[in-house]
Amino acid sequence: MPYSRTSGPDRRLFLSSLLGAAAGVAGLSGCADSSAAASTKGASTAPLAEKVPAGTSLKISSYLNTQQLQFKLAKLGDLPFKVSSWANIGAGPDVINAFRAGSLDVANNAGIPPIQAHYQGYDTKIVAINVTRKPNYLFATKPGSDIRTVDDFKGKKLAFSQGQAQGVVLLRALKEAGLAYDEVELVPLTSNQFFTALQSGQVDVAPLGNSQAPAYLAQYGAKGARTIETDVVDLLNLLWAPVSVLNDPAKAAAIAAYIPYWAKGQVWAYENPDAWNEEFYVKTQNLTLPQAQAITALANKPLFPPSWDEAIKWEQETADLLAEGGFVKKFDVSSLFDHRFEGIAAKSVAAEYRR
Repeated sequence: MPYSRTSGPDRRLFLSSLLGAAAGVAGLSGCADSSAAASTKGASTAPLAEKVPAGTSLKISSYLNTQQLQFKLAKLGDLPFKVSSWANIGAGPDVINAFRAGSLDVANNAGIPPIQAHYQGYDTKIVAINVTRKPNYLFATKPGSDIRTVDDFKGKKLAFSQGQAQGVVLLRALKEAGLAYDEVELVPLTSNQFFTALQSGQVDVAPLGNSQAPAYLAQYGAKGARTIETDVVDLLNLLWAPVSVLNDPAKAAAIAAYIPYWAKGQVWAYENPDAWNEEFYVKTQNLTLPQAQAITALANKPLFPPSWDEAIKWEQETADLLAEGGFVKKFDVSSLFDHRFEGIAAKSVAAEYRR
């Protein structure tokens, strides 16, 4: 069946196979008209305030309440501003809707949502970056498949979430293999449909999170399902916010103060996997300890680059890939980065986490 734009989730759903749920929501929705390309000419370039003004508050996303738990376990102390709400929101399109509604000020996502917001004509900026060096995804085949490499994807049905990190990983894998979009069949699905689509043979291949694959193979490996690893990464884990929020000096100062907490929380979880397994995965997500350990064994070391040059290059390549497929219009992604915040995360962590 030919590819058509449909809805799809954006946020990494690395726990979906184990938790039995996924944050499926609308993806890159509809085409923006010629006037909809986001313009950030009105974005503030004023220096960030050194202190957060009294009475300042932020509405922050915290998918599965991860942020609050990390801050508590890492004993980072109180934030220098009030959090008026912690929103359990992870999917990019949900975040964009919350931004538009004024119910969210800053969020944690992958690299696709800011591109999506731009395409929809909504002004946002990236304020912090954590880079991922190891692949978070691999490709799983349906039971009984003879597919063994990405080259074998030619002529096959591939599960594709347009507005999700997995979708970009697939596009990048196809490009590395020299396969054009019209040499495969991209089947629009949400990531929480991938398992069912593989099981039923609706698709030949679907990208799965590293932590999802063992559960799938345990059930279908004996029936001929297999996984294909690549070196394709989803590079960016970032914080971003609406330009309207960043143009508020008090809120901008609060976001700058929040970034070190965000970075230090991730470092603590990485350095304390046993405690994180027990306190997060076992106690709050109802996983067994072996399941939790299997996930943290695959965890990427958090890395906060002092310079955003690599991130900007990667984001441009991602936007260009989507433009080549007709999913968005080509644009210069440099407008998506607020360089006033560049380096804040890196300065807040030890040298081994600055790259």
